[in-house]
Amino acid sequence: MRTSRKGSVEMPAFVRQLVKETEKRVTSFFKGGRGGGAGELSEGEEGGEEEGVIPSPYLDRPVLDKHMQEGCASWGLTYALTSMQGWRAHMEDFHNCFPQLGGELAHWGFFAVYDGHAGSAVAQHCSRNLLDHILGTGKIRADDDVVRVTEGIKEGFFLMDKHLHAMACREGWERGGTTVVATAITPHHIYFVNCGDSRAVLCRAGRVAFSTEDHKPFSPGERERIENAGGSVTLQRVNGSLAVSRALGDFSYKTAEWRPVTEQMVSPEPDVSAVERSPADEFLVLACDGVWDTVTNEELCAFIHSRLRVCTDLREVCSQVIDLCLYKGSLDNISIILVCFPGAPQLSPEALHQEAELEDFLESKVAEIFEELSTRGDEPDLLSVLTVLASTVIPGLPPGGGLQSKRNCIISAYYQQKEARRCRLAQELSPTDAN
Repeated sequence: MRTSRKGSVEMPAFVRQLVKETEKRVTSFFKGGRGGGAGELSEGEEGGEEEGVIPSPYLDRPVLDKHMQEGCASWGLTYALTSMQGWRAHMEDFHNCFPQLGGELAHWGFFAVYDGHAGSAVAQHCSRNLLDHILGTGKIRADDDVVRVTEGIKEGFFLMDKHLHAMACREGWERGGTTVVATAITPHHIYFVNCGDSRAVLCRAGRVAFSTEDHKPFSPGERERIENAGGSVTLQRVNGSLAVSRALGDFSYKTAEWRPVTEQMVSPEPDVSAVERSPADEFLVLACDGVWDTVTNEELCAFIHSRLRVCTDLREVCSQVIDLCLYKGSLDNISIILVCFPGAPQLSPEALHQEAELEDFLESKVAEIFEELSTRGDEPDLLSVLTVLASTVIPGLPPGGGLQSKRNCIISAYYQQKEARRCRLAQELSPTDAN
């Protein structure tokens, strides 16, 4: 029996206040070198447009509300999903979370993240129909034959793309597509499925054991296919426009009638890899490129591993990942699915103690910095406190997360100091004190 819990969670008021007052300066301060800049083209946008001709794909302020979901399967799997619109003008990510498929596949699970571009319609439609197309092939059976399951998954993708093309012809649209990263978990295997530049990572015994390969136009094999189909790779994009080389939809890049569907400029063919399950399997992650633009496989594996030792709420762990990516400069929609196996890290009293010591230390350092800067004149702003804190040696920061991963703690401590200072000044200026 499938169980799940869904909900939308708003960011705390002090974070919203941060965004209102200091968003641009603080975000700029915390951006990692791998994050995309606002001047980059978004997927599906045409190059060569002058500024102001088309609406910006980015908002003046990020949408911080998070959609969360969690659930489990009777055979020991637990999962959580968190997604956020972020700086993008529209939310184009969708997802599937089916911890138990039912029937003869009662011990199979299926999870997927769909990262749409040039609109959300294709991603939404695929999230509702792709699994049915895969199961409809009749090749996904309980005997878990790797060759047949792989064929069924690929065939399901081709059927999905064919269905989308019929819709496009009927409704008169050709733009818009979606990447897909998915996993089918069986009693014996984990099937990793990737079409585009979202990514899946498996953490086993505390290390990255497997990750999917991004499909980018500048990769040698992808470039060769694109050029053989009459296209080009310019600005690391298909025909200077599309940033991914495999996707469902995007039919304006699938017009070479003399070539099969898998040899078009943009191919709907997924890579499918079967990995044998192990008792050492801890967790796997499915995430869109809004995550991978800012963290590496190893960083994310280490960060989640450390968070699972101090937090039992998988939704909160996913939420911390999204906050980390936002604070490191991700300008995209951000979606992550975390699937934990029985071998996942468990709550650790030692780790909890170390985490509490770290937060106490950060709070004391913020108070110390705030007081020192206050003696120089006006009330210090958050960016000034962060700048000093960033140059401070801080032991025990979460691996893979660094100072950015504790920014909510820092922000909260800053506003506590700010409120305490406001109360002191109010008391000094009160009529009672004046008399």
